[in-house]
Amino acid sequence: MKSNNRISKHFALWSTAALTALTLSLSPIASTASAATVVVQGTTSPVQSTAPIRNTTIPPLTETAKTSELPNVLVIGTGGTIAGQSTDETSFTSYRAGSLAIGDMVGSLPNLDKLAEVNTLQFGNSGSSAYTIPDLYDLSMSVDKALETYDSVVVTTGTDTMEEIAYFLDLTVQSDKPVIITGSMRPWTVIGSDAQANLFNAIKLAASGRTTSFGTVLMLNDTLHSARGVTKTNAYRTDTFETPVLGALGYIDGDNIRIYRAPARAMKPEGTAKPVFDLSKISKEKLADTKVEIAISYQQAGAGAISGFVANGAKGIVTSGTGAGGISSAMSAERRTAIEEGVVFVTTTRTGSGSVYSGGEGIISGDNLSPQHARILLLLSLAFTDDFDTIKGWFETYGKSEV
Repeated sequence: MKSNNRISKHFALWSTAALTALTLSLSPIASTASAATVVVQGTTSPVQSTAPIRNTTIPPLTETAKTSELPNVLVIGTGGTIAGQSTDETSFTSYRAGSLAIGDMVGSLPNLDKLAEVNTLQFGNSGSSAYTIPDLYDLSMSVDKALETYDSVVVTTGTDTMEEIAYFLDLTVQSDKPVIITGSMRPWTVIGSDAQANLFNAIKLAASGRTTSFGTVLMLNDTLHSARGVTKTNAYRTDTFETPVLGALGYIDGDNIRIYRAPARAMKPEGTAKPVFDLSKISKEKLADTKVEIAISYQQAGAGAISGFVANGAKGIVTSGTGAGGISSAMSAERRTAIEEGVVFVTTTRTGSGSVYSGGEGIISGDNLSPQHARILLLLSLAFTDDFDTIKGWFETYGKSEV
């Protein structure tokens, strides 16, 4: 296997000092990415980083890759815990996310030459929360561009907003080729990290071609999930990602890739289930100008969240309601006012699972989408059209994703 960023397999992987030196000397964005890192210390909240550096130049296939019988896989690194540099080898919760170069990480993995010809792109190097919607526009366009020449793509990200990044890619990438998103709950440089196994298995899954036409698939902890329903359920555990009620798509156990469930789009003829949200048809500025927020209901919730979002220019609001989507009387009254001003609402539940069926004038049912997934779908919908019935139709097709 050839890689532009290949490093010696004899590199002392667990030497913190060596990794730090390597990162500073070999990282393609080492001099600029430091401003985009996230420091995690103990159980305190991560520090929000500045705007990440973006590299969208797709590396060409090597001459060896062009003639190889192995599939060609591009790994796009965006940072996160998986690229984290820990304080020391046992600092599980004290580390700097987005510190290590994706080329060095891939280069240190053993036996990749048995799976695929692997190349890398350092799109950015920061925590997932640091990326803006325009950044995701660039990431999605980069994935589609890469799939013009590569057989599949793996995207590494932080796990905090991985489910939103995954769903954005799922709704926008036009290629039917496999797109796998992965990360880790422990930084690369601690003992017992899940980072190496997750990255290796993500490449294995991408190279297998088993998820062709599945859209974006999330793979952590040997478990495959559809981007549409998956959510992070725990702040620290390595099995944090789950798909409530519906369950995982399948599992990876050694050389065995088992898939027991497939998204609806995989059952349609290849090339016929492309998402309607083709980003090449809108500008990044149009997407950036589309504001969609989430308002949570709770005991005696006030109207301030909705009125504040509207005053700040929100074109759409997702309500995360109690039970089957209920919101307080104050929120309901403010919602009616906002609808009169042209704001589109989607109703979801804060319970973590279950469907919401109720809708109405200016209100769309979110079915069993989580509030954060519903926000991504509504944001893309409003960026493409102002027509309420069209948006409602997209929620009834892409949102429900029934077989």
